[in-house]
Amino acid sequence: MAEKRKKPKPSPLSLQSSVETLDSPDGSIPDKVPDPSKPSAAPEPMTEQQALQMKTFLGQKEEFLTHGELKDNQFERLSELGHGNGGVVLKVMHKPSGIIMARKMILLDIKPTVRNQIMRELKVLHDCNASYIVGFFGSFHVNNEISILMQHMDGGSLDLVLNTGRIPVDMIGQITVAVLNGLKYLRDTHHIIHRDVKPSNILVNSEGEIKLCDFGVSGQLINSMANSFVGTRSYMAPERLQGEVYSVLSDIWSLGVSLIEMAIGSYPIPAPPKEQLDEEMRNPPAGSLPPRRNPYASHANAIRMPVFELLQMIFTDDPPRLPDEYFDDKFKSFVALCLQKDVKKRGTLSALLEHKFVEESSKAKVDFASWVKRTIDANALIGTPTSIT
Repeated sequence: MAEKRKKPKPSPLSLQSSVETLDSPDGSIPDKVPDPSKPSAAPEPMTEQQALQMKTFLGQKEEFLTHGELKDNQFERLSELGHGNGGVVLKVMHKPSGIIMARKMILLDIKPTVRNQIMRELKVLHDCNASYIVGFFGSFHVNNEISILMQHMDGGSLDLVLNTGRIPVDMIGQITVAVLNGLKYLRDTHHIIHRDVKPSNILVNSEGEIKLCDFGVSGQLINSMANSFVGTRSYMAPERLQGEVYSVLSDIWSLGVSLIEMAIGSYPIPAPPKEQLDEEMRNPPAGSLPPRRNPYASHANAIRMPVFELLQMIFTDDPPRLPDEYFDDKFKSFVALCLQKDVKKRGTLSALLEHKFVEESSKAKVDFASWVKRTIDANALIGTPTSIT
């Protein structure tokens, strides 16, 4: 085979976001709509509870779609769920149907042709119906403000849960299983990768559901927003920071960073001082009552250091790791596999789904729904500020 001409390698922190992917079993084609002539992989079988939850959502969506073209005046604002560089997310009621949903509003300075392409690409979300993916009702635009209508998850995102403390490892196990299955569904069924795995893009609800949101179905939307997303870049794998091609293995890195953040209650790059870590590990975790505010839940977008210094640290320093004294070998081994800088050594989806930590978490009898209800109560009592990145 003839050797391919090598492209000039960008500087380590060029911050280019290549939309190509590695041609490997764990690669994917993020900017292409799946070819309908090719069969998709069969989805993972649902539990009885998941099937009932999906049936309920699809029934709501069927009712919603009978009301025709979407217009701004059809939605009544109930509350703000989050805000940040990525836009604002509102809890709204669709007045014609009475359905409560989340409305993400993104204002972009883009040409009409780009906006129209984004709207076309978002239609793929109608086919993303899986237990680990947030439900999609539809999208519309008013000038250059794009609205994405999603299933409302009353537990919110995990970055808000972290405001009341670290997340217990048994709950992290359930989250890990859900995220891996969500990534597998996106890759196998729709040939896309997420590209933005982080706590603020993992949603939970009081029915015990865990769902991914804001995944990379629209390459144009991602490219239009990328330059303003410091928080997103803080979870990026080193190969993405170099502007190299990337695959679902980059999502695996982002998952690893997120898992450490959940486990210790703060963004792990740079590693927190030992005194801070010991204090957080002594304190009761998220979901404990009476609640407390976690002073270290700074999240990546609030790290007090120049962004290029942080990104240089991600690229040049050793990967973050779980502290030995607080976590067992199975969990530490799993996270270490996620955070291999060498892509060839990083755990694949297949390997991670078969890992002992995931295997045991899948079988564990954990009342995730009750835990989420406690975190909702805790956040209500401390008046958690909302933010999205």
